[in-house]
Amino acid sequence: MSTKIAIQGIKGSFHHQVAQEYYSQEVEVDECMSFEELVDSVLSGKSNQAVMAIENSIAGSIIPNYALIDKNNLHIVGEHYLSIHQNLMALKGQKIEDIQEVYSHPMALLQCMQFLKKYPHIKIVEDKDTAETARRIHEKQLTGIAAIASKTASEMYDLEILAAEIQTINNNMTRFVILNKEDHFVAENEINRASIKFELDHKRGSLAAILNVMSDCKLNLTKIQSLPKIETPWKYSFFVDVTFDKYEDYAKAKSLLEIMAEYFKVLGEYKNTKP
Repeated sequence: MSTKIAIQGIKGSFHHQVAQEYYSQEVEVDECMSFEELVDSVLSGKSNQAVMAIENSIAGSIIPNYALIDKNNLHIVGEHYLSIHQNLMALKGQKIEDIQEVYSHPMALLQCMQFLKKYPHIKIVEDKDTAETARRIHEKQLTGIAAIASKTASEMYDLEILAAEIQTINNNMTRFVILNKEDHFVAENEINRASIKFELDHKRGSLAAILNVMSDCKLNLTKIQSLPKIETPWKYSFFVDVTFDKYEDYAKAKSLLEIMAEYFKVLGEYKNTKP
C-alpha cells in the first residue's frame, strides 16, 4: 500500500517540499487548503500521516496548530526543519513597477515585510497558500499580480522571479512536525525530544516549580507556549518542547510532572533533528 501524506497547500508549496525531503521525491500527497482539512485527512484515514508547520524562526509559533494537534489527539512522531527562501514572482515580461497586488500566505508576507515596505504602491493581500497563488496567476494569466513563493513554485507554474530571496532574515527556518493518528513506536534510544502539554493550579510559583523539575532532570526547554482555556477564564494550558540526552532523565521528569500538574499529556516523543 502506498503512503499518502497530507500537506497544507498544493504541490510546489513548502509543505510539499518537506514531504519530499522527509519521505521521498515520489511521495503521494493529499493537497489540503487549511490545517483543519489536513487534520481531517489523517483522522479519516484518507492520509497515513501529515506534515504540519508549527513554528518559524522569524514569525514565531503557529499557535492554533498546537491546539489542533491536542484537540484531535494526534501524535507528533517526527520533525523536519526547512530553510525558507521566499521569492516575488509574476507572469513573464513584467517588472516590479507593473505589480499592483501581491498575494501569499500570511506567514510568508510577515517574513518579507521589510522588502514589501520598499514598494508602497503594491497592495498586500493574505491568501491560503503560497504555491496556490502562483498556480492561479499562471492558470488565469493574471497581469499586475504577484505571488510570494518558493523557486520550485515559479518553475512549476512558469512564472518569472522578479526579486529573489526577499525574506527579511536570510537564516529563516520553519519547523514542521510529522503527525500520526496513532502513537508511533520510536525506540527509546532514538528519542531525545518531546512535546508535552500541562495545566496548572492558578497559584503563585506553580509554573516555577514545574520548570525547576525540568531543570533538575536535565531537560533543555526549547519552547514554552501558553494558550488560554476558553471555557475557564484566566486559566492556561502550556505547550512545551524539551530536549534531553538520556531518556531516563525525561521519564523521571514526566512521572513528577504527572503528579504536579492538574492535567498532563504527551503530544509526542521523537528524534530531535534541529540542524
